[in-house]
Amino acid sequence: MTKMPERADELPLVSTTQVGAIRVHALEAGLLWLDGGAMFGIVAKLLWEKRIPADARNRIPLALRCLLVEAPNALVLVDTGIGNKEDKKFHHIYGVDNAGEPTRLETAIRAAGFTPEQIDLVVSTHLHFDHAGGNTMRDPDGRVVPAFANARYLVQGREIEFARAANERTRATYLRHNFDPVETSGLQDHVDGAVEVTDGVSVLPTPGHVPFHQSVMVQSGDDKACFLGDACPTSFHLDLPWLMGFDLEPLVALETKRALWDRARAEEWLLIFDHDPVLPWGRLDPREKPVALVPAPAERTVEAAG
Repeated sequence: MTKMPERADELPLVSTTQVGAIRVHALEAGLLWLDGGAMFGIVAKLLWEKRIPADARNRIPLALRCLLVEAPNALVLVDTGIGNKEDKKFHHIYGVDNAGEPTRLETAIRAAGFTPEQIDLVVSTHLHFDHAGGNTMRDPDGRVVPAFANARYLVQGREIEFARAANERTRATYLRHNFDPVETSGLQDHVDGAVEVTDGVSVLPTPGHVPFHQSVMVQSGDDKACFLGDACPTSFHLDLPWLMGFDLEPLVALETKRALWDRARAEEWLLIFDHDPVLPWGRLDPREKPVALVPAPAERTVEAAG
């Protein structure tokens, strides 16, 4: 069994590869720890713990992985981690290891060779706190403001509506200070369904985790990559029935994965995982069924300072 990281500084800051002519960077924005049973739903612990061991509190380590895409006409950031707004109690509950100024995401962006001011477009797969928390930040005066002031922000329009109508089941993960300041600033754009958002980058509805979840496609020539978001958070969730207890529509999530894997095999996608604590990406082995992953090496890695 591969050793799992216990701290964020055990993850590389940046892993880089090519999708055709487009350079993409997996940015490690930190680590969090969530209950293993919740992460694997009805799958028995006897099975999932063979793949990823739990700590004494039954938690497993999960990456907070974002993607930086050097598209031809825009620098695109997909998801933003947790950000800098939450308090010590929040960090303790979720085992968050990315605190500090600057946040680890900003450090990773700079390690990839860019600055936050250069980001043109921020795309959110969905608005849960571990994916959109870094969309906003608390400034030195204590105000919550957009973290990327020169960027436009993009999400499915019905995801915004769903987040704002959060109920007892969903409100703990939809924190309005992560998205309301973007809307009131006039920087938020909404899309409906599958849309190309800039040359080489498009969004693809992948419902199930939440009803209006989207994954992000990168394409250059015949080469394609898919940032899965929580449609499949780790390589341990590749099997169709291995679904999260967090998925609001588990049977929809299963069919979403089935459709994704059919296309991923046929078109040889690079699959990019947002929460896998070890592997940023890989490709499905077309010879293996139901599903098997062939890890893909990074062409460049920037290690974190210890």
